[in-house]
Amino acid sequence: MTISPRYTTIGNLTNNLYGGESFSPILGYYMKNRICYIVGACDFNETITPDGSDYIIAADAGYKSLAENGITPDAVMGDFDSLGFVPMHKNIIKHPPEKDDTDTALALNYGYNMGYRKFLVFGGIGGRLDHTLANMQTLLGMKRRGCECYLIGNGCIITALENESFTFSGREKGYLSLFAASGEAKDVTLKGLKYTLDNTIIYPDISLAVSNEFTGEKANITTKGALFMLWYENFCDKEGSIYENKRSNI
Repeated sequence: MTISPRYTTIGNLTNNLYGGESFSPILGYYMKNRICYIVGACDFNETITPDGSDYIIAADAGYKSLAENGITPDAVMGDFDSLGFVPMHKNIIKHPPEKDDTDTALALNYGYNMGYRKFLVFGGIGGRLDHTLANMQTLLGMKRRGCECYLIGNGCIITALENESFTFSGREKGYLSLFAASGEAKDVTLKGLKYTLDNTIIYPDISLAVSNEFTGEKANITTKGALFMLWYENFCDKEGSIYENKRSNI
């Protein structure tokens, strides 16, 4: 599959869009629709064709995944404990093994400080469960910094929602699940799915919103709390799922 970055926005970004004192609003406006790709250790079978202003970061063993597919990243970073060596590259950012953040989180922060606000992360799902959970936590953290961030792998896509409305294009098929990400998620409304909800609370200790189904119609998820949303890419058009959806604050 070829991922072709779009110049159109996925949707409205949250507040604090530009972030970082080193970036002006003009640069922030230019950068907000550019994509930062982050590739970690995974069975990578994607063809990334970024536009000139998009950016590819190899996170540790993600360098090997990209090299095996003939893709040269713009930056390589990590503690390189997974890769086993520090590769020859013009832009190496090496971190010590003893650190407070995962390689994925450090890569996201690096892209954020460069001005990117839209991230596709490959290899952030699967492997060690603790890393998967940490990456999901990081999704919510990036959301609260004004970013759109997607984890892609193991046949699914995960993103974080908070105080927003998310509309699918109607091209998706298969299953979708929602999980409370930070305490109770209030005023959750689901439309266009097999199972609908109206201003419902999703609790972190009840699996109310697992294994919902797309119906072939546009589906809308609205929440005034924080949710993790997961859907399965092997049942849908991944490009449609990521690029044609609409996000807006409420």
